[in-house]
Amino acid sequence: MAGRYPQGDFFDFESELPQEEKQILYKVREWARESVLPIAVDYWNREEFPHELIPEIQDLNIISLVRGQGRSRLLAGLVAAEIHRADGSVGTFFSGQDGLFTGSIELLGSEEQKERWLNDLYAVRKTGVLAITEPEAGSDVAQGMRTTAKKVDGGWVLNGAKRWIGNATFSDYVAVYARDPEDEQVKGFIVDTSSEGYSATLMKNRIAIRAVQNADIVLDNVFVPDDCKLEHANSFKDLNKVFKSARSTVGWQAVGTQMGALDVALDYVDKRKQFGKKISSFQLNQNKLATIQGNLVASESMMAQLARMEDRGSARNEQSALAKAFTSKLMRESVALGRELLGGNGLMTEYRMAKIFNDAEAIYSYEGSYDINQLVTGRAITGESAFV
Repeated sequence: MAGRYPQGDFFDFESELPQEEKQILYKVREWARESVLPIAVDYWNREEFPHELIPEIQDLNIISLVRGQGRSRLLAGLVAAEIHRADGSVGTFFSGQDGLFTGSIELLGSEEQKERWLNDLYAVRKTGVLAITEPEAGSDVAQGMRTTAKKVDGGWVLNGAKRWIGNATFSDYVAVYARDPEDEQVKGFIVDTSSEGYSATLMKNRIAIRAVQNADIVLDNVFVPDDCKLEHANSFKDLNKVFKSARSTVGWQAVGTQMGALDVALDYVDKRKQFGKKISSFQLNQNKLATIQGNLVASESMMAQLARMEDRGSARNEQSALAKAFTSKLMRESVALGRELLGGNGLMTEYRMAKIFNDAEAIYSYEGSYDINQLVTGRAITGESAFV
C-alpha cells in the first residue's frame, strides 16, 4: 500500500503513550495479526470459538500487563481496539473477561474476593462472563428482572434464565445478577458453572460475532455460598458502576472495528482494477475512504479524552453512554461504506468485510443499545428522564 498511514492512526494517538506502553501495544498488534487474523473468518463461518488462542493469551499476559501495573486507560483502550481490529469475536471474549467479569469483582467484590479470584482471571487461567440480559428483559432489565436470588442458610438459591451470555458454554464462572424478593433489589453472585442446576445452551443462527458462544442460561435451584455473593453488589445502582466501565470498552471496540474495516477497504481498492485503473484512484472511492477515516478519528478522539478522564477519576456514566452511542453510530456508517467499496465481494466472508459488517451490529446493540445510551445522555443534559 502506497499511503502514508498504513496503521490508520491518522492523528497519531499512539504518540501519547510512553515507550513502554507502546511496546505492549505493538506486541498485542503483532499477535493479533499473526495468530488471530488468519483464522478468524474460518471460525466465524463455523460458529466455533478458537480455543487454541487461550494459551497464547495466557503467554502474552495481556491483562496483567495492561491492568495490573498502573498502565494508562489509553493503552487499555488501544489494546482492546487492536484485538477487535483483527476479530470481533476474540475481541469480545477478551473484553468480556477483562471488563465485564473482572470488573464485577474489582468494583463490587470484597478484598478477600478480589484476592481469591482476580489473579487467575488476569492470567486467564480461569474464565468468566457476566449474565444480566434475560429472555424477556433487555433494556428494561433493571425493572423487569425475573431471575431471583432467595436467601437460605449458608447462601442463596438462584432461579431463572439469562440470554445472550457470551462464551457461557465453556467459562469457569458466571457473574449472575438476580433480584432478591425480600427487598426487590438486584444483587450479584459468582456462580461456578459446574454447579448443580446450571446449564448453558448455545444459541444458533446468529449473524454477528459468530465465534462467540452466546448461550441461553438456565438456573434451576442453583445454590451459591455466602462467600460467592459479591459483597458490594446490592442494587442495580451498584451494577451501573460495571456498565460505566463496560460502555467505555465497547467504544474502543467500535474504534477497532472501524480500523479493521479501513484495513480491508484500503487493501482491496489498492489491488482491484476497473477500466484499466486501480479503484483507489476513483474520486467516489476516495470520498468513502476519507469518510471512514474521519469517523475513525472522531471516534478515537472521543475515546482518548474519555480515557484521560477515567485516569483522573472524573468520568461519569452519561459520558460513557454518549461515547458508546456516538462511536457505534459512526462505526455503523464506516462498515457500510466499507462494504460498498468491495461491491459484490463485500457480501463474501472470505473478503472479511461482510464479517466486519455483521459484527458491528452486535457492538451497536450490546452494553446498552444506541437508543438507551442516547436517552441516558438526554437525561443528563435536560434533567428529565424519558424512561423509567
